[in-house]
Amino acid sequence: MGPSEQTSNDEQVARYVFVEWDRRARSRDTAGLLDLYRNDAVLESPLVPRILDQESGVLRGRTAIGRFLAEGAARRPNELVRWWRSGSYLWDGHTLFWEYVRETPQGEQIDIAEVMELRDGLIARHRIYWGWFGTEQLIESALTKGF
Repeated sequence: MGPSEQTSNDEQVARYVFVEWDRRARSRDTAGLLDLYRNDAVLESPLVPRILDQESGVLRGRTAIGRFLAEGAARRPNELVRWWRSGSYLWDGHTLFWEYVRETPQGEQIDIAEVMELRDGLIARHRIYWGWFGTEQLIESALTKGF
């Protein structure tokens, strides 16, 4: 396989993860989401300590990530999680990036940037960065619950 074929295949994998991660997350398909991750994947998010009641925001391995995804889906009736995104993403051959922007055609939503390092067609590292609006929601929730 030549370099242009490899780049094309990598781009197809990135597009697949971009589309499928969003689709499976929206529909609360935890098992399907987990299929997109490597067994030794790492996920980092400021939501991890809130959801799993732990100090660290880092999860290692599919078992830990699966617990987080399942619990997060079960707790997600927040009206500010609207899943609106532009349909654009950035891909550099290794890292996939997109965002759920705060301002949407339907109003404000939790603003999150998804950063995924792909290896062998699967997510190896996943970092979730929250914008100012989402961070304020996390702080308010933590204060309300007495964290």
